[in-house]
Amino acid sequence: MKFEFYNPTRLIFGAGTLSRLGEAAREHGRKALLVTGGGSVKRTGVFDRAVTSLEKAGVSVVECAGIEPNPRITSVRRGADMARREGCDLVVALGGGSTMDAAKVIAAAVFYEGDPWDMIGHGQENWVLPTRALPIITVPTLAATGSEMNCGAVISNDEVKVKSFVKADCLFPRVALADPELTLTVPRDQTAYGVCDIITHVTEGYFNGVDGTPIQDRFAEGVILTAMEYGRRAVADGGDLEARTQVQWASIVALNGWVQAGVDAVHPVHMIEHALSAHHDVPHGAGLAVVNPAWMRFAAKARPQRFAQFARRVFGLQADGRGDLELAMEGIDRFEAFLRSIGCPTRLSELGIGDELIPRYAEDAALVLRDEHGNLLGRPPMSKADIEAVLRSAL
Repeated sequence: MKFEFYNPTRLIFGAGTLSRLGEAAREHGRKALLVTGGGSVKRTGVFDRAVTSLEKAGVSVVECAGIEPNPRITSVRRGADMARREGCDLVVALGGGSTMDAAKVIAAAVFYEGDPWDMIGHGQENWVLPTRALPIITVPTLAATGSEMNCGAVISNDEVKVKSFVKADCLFPRVALADPELTLTVPRDQTAYGVCDIITHVTEGYFNGVDGTPIQDRFAEGVILTAMEYGRRAVADGGDLEARTQVQWASIVALNGWVQAGVDAVHPVHMIEHALSAHHDVPHGAGLAVVNPAWMRFAAKARPQRFAQFARRVFGLQADGRGDLELAMEGIDRFEAFLRSIGCPTRLSELGIGDELIPRYAEDAALVLRDEHGNLLGRPPMSKADIEAVLRSAL
């Protein structure tokens, strides 16, 4: 193993910590662009509480509302224009992963004179990676993406039907304020999709990383087991604060870089799902619930021993005379059954997606993370025919 680990985000975690937003923000600015989503933060009173905390600390607020699920580059442009016009010196994201991702790119777009879409990797010759951004504070209201404590963001472009990402050090939030109480009102289906998202962040590195990472393996397995145990509880009883707290922490740990340190992972499942939701605007976690088990069955044939380890350690399965591949497949079946048990879809048809655009999805999935032969990076690399076959198996 040879790696560097870097995460400069200050984390304030725990029930009731929303009241500390103002004191945290005041250290970084005096006029905040408060980025919000579809309105749930106002219906639950979270918006008013956040504004009160900010204003009490002497931080004035300009709201940028209406960030969509699978956030659009049009919203990023609008937010950056607003921040410039109003003279904001700080960006606060109050919402789920979409809100946080949009806020990050808005914070960088303020300093970029070109089109912010240049910052999002989509196969272009000149990918403009941002080097400067306004200070960012994230306040997640959903446990799912882990965007609150990392330097990545995913943005969609409706004009070209592409959904892709950017990663840059300047996009690390200065502060992540994670208050699990804010997730108590998340609906059951979105809670389940968030649990799937958390687990998929971990399985991407677990199955697509380098060999010889036993400590990271155990970290990953621990996050998966915790997300499954407390995720079930959170879906069954949305008011279970302990369950919400553990799922929130799992979400952060799953993608703040620690579990992946030294793993050198790539993310083929996410790339395939991005291609789907760019066209169909399905919830990201729901798309992952369909793609991940289908991809696992494909990849297990190339690395049966690795997937058999997953079956043994996560689901307690024993070989009982079976080979690694047979054991691996049972483990994947158990994982898919878990997803169904909490209410996730596991077939494209459940998302209203047919086979008409499968060649386009396969093309788009490999726009950015591909090898010299055009194959989607992963273990194993995937040709377009492989991607199509995986998607057809999930119909």
